[in-house]
Amino acid sequence: MNLTRLLEWQWQGYPRYHGSRANLLIHIVAVPLFLAGNVALVLALWRGAWPLALVALSGMGVSLALQGRGHRMEQVPPEPFAGPGQALARLFFEQWLTFPRFVLSGGFRRALATAR
Repeated sequence: MNLTRLLEWQWQGYPRYHGSRANLLIHIVAVPLFLAGNVALVLALWRGAWPLALVALSGMGVSLALQGRGHRMEQVPPEPFAGPGQALARLFFEQWLTFPRFVLSGGFRRALATAR
């Protein structure tokens, strides 16, 4: 699946996989944690600050673990990953593009208002 198709697929299915109030609330905290971890990791690697890199990786790991826990609360579970490359792409683009778009478009607010 190419990048354009992946982003389109994520966007179309996003409300279906994010209908639980608990999962939405987890995401609103965990996604910024992942993004901060990403930025901190790049800066730490650039500066050679290995302890900070480990902290950044830990933050990203905690974020993904929380989101995984949130997705287990959903009535519709996420589609399984087709492989490690697709897993990395889906996770990265969901955090950096699809979820922020969901929030900025009002989708998060609507989903929270009608959440189960």
